[in-house]
Amino acid sequence: MTQTLPDEYYKWIEELQELDFVLVELTLYLDTHPDDTAAINQFNDFSYKRRVLKQKIEERYGPLQQFGNSYSNAPWEWSKGPWPWQI
Repeated sequence: MTQTLPDEYYKWIEELQELDFVLVELTLYLDTHPDDTAAINQFNDFSYKRRVLKQKIEERYGPLQQFGNSYSNAPWEWSKGPWPWQI
């Protein structure tokens, strides 16, 4: 069964994916330019934005990751979905 979620959820997930892309690219850049303080500052800024957005999504829609990467309220929320292939 596919769970229907509001457009806001999908908008936030897309923003999270965009932030993840930027962080991967900055990580690759910093692997070869470890002394670039401007890039390190960008990485830290985008990392903070990602944490804030992830927290906002999880507070409203439940955990996005498991294995200790996301907190859960009681009762256990992980199985409430949607599953990754449902979005």
